[in-house]
Amino acid sequence: MRLLFITLLVHLGAPICAQDANTTPFAAFDLASAPVLNDPHDLEIGLDGRLYIADKFGARIVVMDPDTLEVVDVLGEGALPGVHDISINALGTTVIAVSGVSVVAVYTDVANAGTQPDLALSAPRAEGALAHSNGRIYAMASGAGMLAAFEGGTLIATAGGHGGAHDVAEDLDGNVWVADNAARRLVQYTPDLERLKVLDHAKFGFVGPRYLDFDDYGRLVVADQDAHRILLIDPDGHDGGTLLGVLGDGQPGLGANKFDDPEGVVVSGSRYYISDSDNNRIVRYSVVLN
Repeated sequence: MRLLFITLLVHLGAPICAQDANTTPFAAFDLASAPVLNDPHDLEIGLDGRLYIADKFGARIVVMDPDTLEVVDVLGEGALPGVHDISINALGTTVIAVSGVSVVAVYTDVANAGTQPDLALSAPRAEGALAHSNGRIYAMASGAGMLAAFEGGTLIATAGGHGGAHDVAEDLDGNVWVADNAARRLVQYTPDLERLKVLDHAKFGFVGPRYLDFDDYGRLVVADQDAHRILLIDPDGHDGGTLLGVLGDGQPGLGANKFDDPEGVVVSGSRYYISDSDNNRIVRYSVVLN
């Protein structure tokens, strides 16, 4: 039997990582919503602390209480066909990837989601959208395989080669990441869309990474839909990044440590909220800190 010797490092509240046990769950199942959604995709935490969920086949944004996972509001019922992604920055600017009409809709207030947007940016089969802290809007025009950066309504930069890609996310340094699911990789860019890094090593086991987020330590949390898993990755780890832990056993299912085509993920402190898409629910996993 192979023995794993795990060194635990605890310093000023830093995360505890079992570097050798890279398939060990990094959080525990905590709570699940009722199956009231209709293929939920990515989700975001608003300035009010509530969860805002892109409910794809409901063509709407569903709002949930993060503590109870009960629905507290619905925005734009039926008005956001094929909605895939929602992003809200610290100023409250909200951008929504509305794939069914190939638009990234921009609002100054999330409460207006589903009404006439303040700005509509063309993005063929828009799968991902990011309201960046620098004020720019980034859109993944999946149909054109292009990541686009906008200032106001002006296109200022593009990066190609991302056919079918999904999420666009901002790391703690302001760099931009793409979940390039068809190519089974994650790609990092500067805010001006100069390529910095690619994570595509076989050790990650990527099958179809769709949406991602970052925790308070700059670690990637990735929903790998086609693998039915959630991955925790140190993007700066040795040899092209380090896989720190995994949620899910690789087979679709319903229950603790089981997912069916998970699409979206958002992190809030020690809590991980995941769109368990084909189970039509949101699940919460947590790390208990003593």
